[in-house]
Amino acid sequence: MSCFHGIWIPLITPFVDGAVDHHALRRLVVDYAAAGATGFVALGTTGESASLEAAEQRAVLATILDAAHGLPVVAGVSGNNARHLRERILELNDQALAGVLVPAPCYVRPSQAGLVTHFVAIADASRHPVILYDIPYRTGVRLALPTLLSLAAHANIVAVKDCAGSPETTLAVILDGRLAVMAGEDLNFYSTLCLGGQGAIVASAHLRTADFVRVYEAVAGGRIAQGRALFHALAPLIQALFAEPNPAPVKCALAALGRIRDGVRPPLTSATGPLRDRLHALMGATTGACDPSSRSTQ
Repeated sequence: MSCFHGIWIPLITPFVDGAVDHHALRRLVVDYAAAGATGFVALGTTGESASLEAAEQRAVLATILDAAHGLPVVAGVSGNNARHLRERILELNDQALAGVLVPAPCYVRPSQAGLVTHFVAIADASRHPVILYDIPYRTGVRLALPTLLSLAAHANIVAVKDCAGSPETTLAVILDGRLAVMAGEDLNFYSTLCLGGQGAIVASAHLRTADFVRVYEAVAGGRIAQGRALFHALAPLIQALFAEPNPAPVKCALAALGRIRDGVRPPLTSATGPLRDRLHALMGATTGACDPSSRSTQ
């Protein structure tokens, strides 16, 4: 079995006084590894990669790789400038990565033929396996099923993070068998596993990580009813963590637990008061512990 299975965490980037909090980031990686996470995604959407300078991105990736102690790490690579993307891929070739996670180019909305050309060029340039990131509500274009099946023929394209919201496509790719299907929509991760998906890359697993792992293990072991009960218990938290733009709710909940200081970079905004109260109730936190001024107890 490849490493693209199980529960992966697309790591947040914690900040303190406007700078990356590498100490808190390192502690998160260590704690999630202890809780049974299979691997990590660095510099994804949840990590606010678009708001990080190039030097910050390199430093964040270095911290995660060092703290992971051998657990697989995938780096997110996004953009719509083909030359810049190739340069970034070539730079990452020297890193000890398990793969790169690549979405369709945003804003330009290429044709399906253009998407094939785009991903093939990246896969040809990369020394690391490529995970397709199908997330049309962010990119403006989805990867149609024929496109996914065409790309599956490339030896270096090995998996898809599935955020397209099409059960038919999800099932067809699973039945095809060439790409590892990793659920990317948190509320769909149980159903994807039951269909035969290999795992999930889910931001909500920043909280109650071990319970997400138990859902995966239950389904993988054929204990479907047990997995369903565990998932149902997680569902209210998952819904709350996506009630406002990701990763603000996740960061708020982690701050309520004293694991980071709350705060996101503009144009994102921190979780609103009503959502903070909702998260406090779900997490059993003290009212006010999620304020942006709260400090990590690390």
